[in-house]
Amino acid sequence: MNAKHLIITAMAFVTVACGSAPQFDPQTVDDATAAQVDRVEPLSWWTGMQTPLQLMLHGENIAACDVRIEGEGVEISALHKADSPNYLFADVKVDPQAEAGVRYIVFEREGESFKVPYEIAERREGSRERQGFTTADAIYLLMPDRFANGDTTNDSTDDTADKCAREEFYGRHGGDLQGMIDHLDYIADLGMTAIWSTPLLLDNEPFASYHGYACADYYHIDPRMGSNELYREYVAEAHKRDIKIIMDIVTNHCGIAHWWIEDLPFEDWIHRFDNDEYVQTNNMFSTNMDPNASQYDLKVQESGWFDRSMPDMNLNNPYLLQYFKQWTVWWIEWADLDGLRVDTYPYNEKQPMSEWCEAIVAEYPNLNIVGECWTGNVPQLAYWQGGNANRDGFDSHLPSIMDFPLRDAICAALPTDSLRWGEGMIRVYDAVSNDFVYHDLSKMMIFTGNHDTDRTADIVRGNVGRAKIAMTLLATMRGIPQVFAGDELMFRSKDLSQGHGGLRVDFPGGWPTDEVNLFDKAQHTGDAAELFDWTQRLFQWRKGKQVIHTGRTLHFGSRDNTYAYFRYDDTDAVFVYINNSRGRKQIPWSHYAEITSTLGQGRNVLTGEPIELSEQTVVGPREAIVVEFERTVQ
Repeated sequence: MNAKHLIITAMAFVTVACGSAPQFDPQTVDDATAAQVDRVEPLSWWTGMQTPLQLMLHGENIAACDVRIEGEGVEISALHKADSPNYLFADVKVDPQAEAGVRYIVFEREGESFKVPYEIAERREGSRERQGFTTADAIYLLMPDRFANGDTTNDSTDDTADKCAREEFYGRHGGDLQGMIDHLDYIADLGMTAIWSTPLLLDNEPFASYHGYACADYYHIDPRMGSNELYREYVAEAHKRDIKIIMDIVTNHCGIAHWWIEDLPFEDWIHRFDNDEYVQTNNMFSTNMDPNASQYDLKVQESGWFDRSMPDMNLNNPYLLQYFKQWTVWWIEWADLDGLRVDTYPYNEKQPMSEWCEAIVAEYPNLNIVGECWTGNVPQLAYWQGGNANRDGFDSHLPSIMDFPLRDAICAALPTDSLRWGEGMIRVYDAVSNDFVYHDLSKMMIFTGNHDTDRTADIVRGNVGRAKIAMTLLATMRGIPQVFAGDELMFRSKDLSQGHGGLRVDFPGGWPTDEVNLFDKAQHTGDAAELFDWTQRLFQWRKGKQVIHTGRTLHFGSRDNTYAYFRYDDTDAVFVYINNSRGRKQIPWSHYAEITSTLGQGRNVLTGEPIELSEQTVVGPREAIVVEFERTVQ
């Protein structure tokens, strides 16, 4: 052995002894073609995450590949094959000390190698501690396609099936993310501090795709709405205005046009019945907690499809459940979200969804998640809120629920002049009297209407006084209020016979050709102007009123279609009196002596003027009064 050979050998020995390895040169491996690898999901990841990372890899015969990740601090710990040879699931370990940067997923098969870059980014500061929506917030619900068209160039696209047809009730009308960005100031000016929009992800159904609830791609914004980058810009612009963003997500079902339907990873990825017979869900949520329920009814409830165009996902498949955990975390982290609304929550298998909720909250302890549990049955609704003392020991870990029983009571009470016991405002009293059943009143979304229900103005038959009462209740009752876009302006359904297509009306001024622009307050007239002004005053005041956010409730029943209640704490009180009747009413102030002795000078919240309440104080028909007090507790 010559001297030169000895030196080279010694250098190699030192390299091995020091534990270093030659750097990977990405130029030595070809980039993967779309046929070789067409999906890597999640699209990226971050350092310092608690949620385990499991990549879903999709490409032609990808299961035949050996796979590794090149780059320090990131490695594949296990590979899992699916039923389809076109999938691999890769468990990935990201070292807590790993530096942000691009790694490379390298595939090797029968002598060929190809690679896909994969970004590991650095988490934004304070990401884990982000604060979700609370009782201090007021949520504005909007349907993007019907809100505002800020970019007419994307109304229809070559790669999506459903084309823009504004004249059709169930057609796409062209509303988009840019339109939402353009009118953030309107929403902030109204007094709203959070926005829940119906889904913005790709919905590629050939008919009625405008609502977004039949997802065709969980990682991409519908191109007719904008792009992933524009969505992130929308969130950032909202945050500049102190508006939180809540993403509407669907774990129960996807759309029949989802890219994986033609090539499912596993046979049990979606629910199937014998001979692939179509079975629709029976909507019987009670089967989840009913000790007398049959297993057959339970199976149909949680495994039946929501609709023929919406395949029901099987969350008992562990790979799918992990997929949904990561997908949710990815959007929260990537877009900087403040909360989630989960569609059709009880249709999901309850144990996997409990695990899903627990995982999301573990990653973001202060994030809020509200589930749509559409039932007017109080005990059944309470069952779904995390921490509830359920007899079967089940804990959903779901922080918040939508208060459908209260909504039903308000909407039944407001349209009637009946003075019979059990009708009118006593319905609202009765609904609130059930508060003892709920685990956490501060995490209940209250509302009078949304995109799936009749519009508030339709419910009150166009009576602006009763519409103002509805807004008064939302602004002053316990819970987190939600207002449906346009309800602040007396929007009514275009054609009630058309169902959802008729009530989900366009917002005038959201399209370049609209003759009237109701985003401009100067163009408000009549009842619309009156209701907007009332709503704006209440919700702007509400933002800084801690006693409304966290105070207790003391209410008083009546047989005359009125309702009185106080929101109070040790230092403040707010008195609300609702007269939903056709006649003038004198406030029975002496009935409230148990609390009024502690009250100082009152101020009318709507007028700003001092007010002295007494037995002689009169409230007109279909009117509400809101008075704030300082309170002295002996």
